[in-house]
Amino acid sequence: MRAAIVTGVSRGLGEALASVLLRRGFAVLGVGRAESARLGGRLYQHASCDLAHAALIAAAVTPALRQLQQRKPTSVTLVNNAAVPGPTGLVGRLDAAELATAIAVNVAAPMVMADLFLRSFADDALERRIINVSSGAAQTALPGSAPYSTSKAALEMLTRSIAAEGTSPRFQCISVRPGIFDTAMQAYMRNRDPAEFPSAALFRGFKENGLLKDPAEVAAKIVDKLVLGPVENGRTYVHTEL
Repeated sequence: MRAAIVTGVSRGLGEALASVLLRRGFAVLGVGRAESARLGGRLYQHASCDLAHAALIAAAVTPALRQLQQRKPTSVTLVNNAAVPGPTGLVGRLDAAELATAIAVNVAAPMVMADLFLRSFADDALERRIINVSSGAAQTALPGSAPYSTSKAALEMLTRSIAAEGTSPRFQCISVRPGIFDTAMQAYMRNRDPAEFPSAALFRGFKENGLLKDPAEVAAKIVDKLVLGPVENGRTYVHTEL
């Protein structure tokens, strides 16, 4: 039995990833504040957890990880997908509370989840993989998006750090920049006030020019290429490689 843990499954790419994995016969543990009506069945389990509170993640997720461990999967993959796009705004005009939440969800939570994953599935004989969902924003600075870009750059460093620490040939940690697709995050970005978020026009152009892919299509490619296929430990994959 193959298993996967996916964060941020209430909608968007996380929901699509969980759905594709279930169709491929994976036992899936979804992690997030809200459940999705599209996800269910005997192979699906949900752990309710607010990833903005990193210190509380272990208590919320560990029991479900133990149940998954008891099913003795032959392989297990963690997909750190959950992220928040805000706060948008120029540095000098940011809300400190929103900034703290963004760093908690986008950086601290994936680190905690990776730590719990490696504690729960510590057997080097087991096929294990961590996939951190990053963004082109990790490399390209967009005016008004410093918190998001910084958090994704940090996530890619987390990938490389975990990969450097890994000693088993049956373990890989990678990042993926999946490109642009039609989600609530895209809607949030394109609907910002340009005075607050100077890059809003770029995101409106993605939608107006029909450049946004279907999340289900992106999810299927990620599963086929990066979950089921061979990968290079520590590498960041981009959307053109999917």
